[in-house]
Amino acid sequence: MTDDVSPPPAPRSLRWIVPLAVVLLIGVGVAWGLTRWQAEQARAAQAQADAGLQLQGLVDSVEALRRDQRSTSQRVQDAAATNRVLRDEMLGLSQRNALLEDNLAKLADSTRHGAQALQLEETELLLGQAAQRLAYADDVDGAKRLYALAATTLADVQGNDYLNLRQALMQERNAVDALGPGVRATTATQLAAFATALEQVPEQVDAGAGAAAGTPWWHQVLAPFVTITPTRTQGPLTDADRVAGWDSLQLELTLARAAVERGDQEGFTRSVDRVAAWLPRLWPDSPALRERRAELQQLRTRVLHPAVPELGSTLQQLRAMRDGDDR
Repeated sequence: MTDDVSPPPAPRSLRWIVPLAVVLLIGVGVAWGLTRWQAEQARAAQAQADAGLQLQGLVDSVEALRRDQRSTSQRVQDAAATNRVLRDEMLGLSQRNALLEDNLAKLADSTRHGAQALQLEETELLLGQAAQRLAYADDVDGAKRLYALAATTLADVQGNDYLNLRQALMQERNAVDALGPGVRATTATQLAAFATALEQVPEQVDAGAGAAAGTPWWHQVLAPFVTITPTRTQGPLTDADRVAGWDSLQLELTLARAAVERGDQEGFTRSVDRVAAWLPRLWPDSPALRERRAELQQLRTRVLHPAVPELGSTLQQLRAMRDGDDR
């Protein structure tokens, strides 16, 4: 009898080794794949972030370029505006140059005698200024200088047509020389001398023997006791009244001087009359007072604007000649 001998059974623990190893291998593969996938995702995210940064940098660069372009465009527009302004100024300068050329051409035109016209205009201006000096300021010295300049300018004008004009100017200059320093200047000087002489007029006069003989008998009887003075001329003045009267007299003299400066004949006459009214009120009758009153009467007859027929005749003749030439 043959005994079947069967191999002994494998232990159970060995059965699970293979599946467990397989599971372990699968787990390790899965873990490795997951780790690899995560690494790929991280690299992709990093690449995307880098790409975003690069894109943002490009956007910033483009924006900066746009700003530079706008700034450049603005500068170009400003330059264009400046060029337009310069072009307009150049056109204006060209027009002014053209006007100047026209004026120079007119001055150079021999038919219009440009140089002679300028000399005549200068002569007319000088004569007008001389007339104004005499009429408004009584500046005889200034008028003489202006007449001399006008004579020099007129002497350079060529032509026999202006011979009569030169002769008229000579007569007018002689008339101005005959005025001396001027009526107003002479009157103002005499007024100043009159005001100074008033300070020398005595305030009291001793009655002499001749005066006593000519006075009424009752004046002689009362003379030892009282002093009789006609109140219609000079009443008894206190010191305050005398000071006030003196101030009023000085004020009238100042008004007379101002009227002389203005050439106000009527105002000067009124001021002189008021000064004459103050004299007998402030001083008793005396030779010095009578002398001052005679000087004042002579001043009153002074004419501040003397009639000189020759004055202005040259200017009128020159204007008449120029008006005739223009027509």
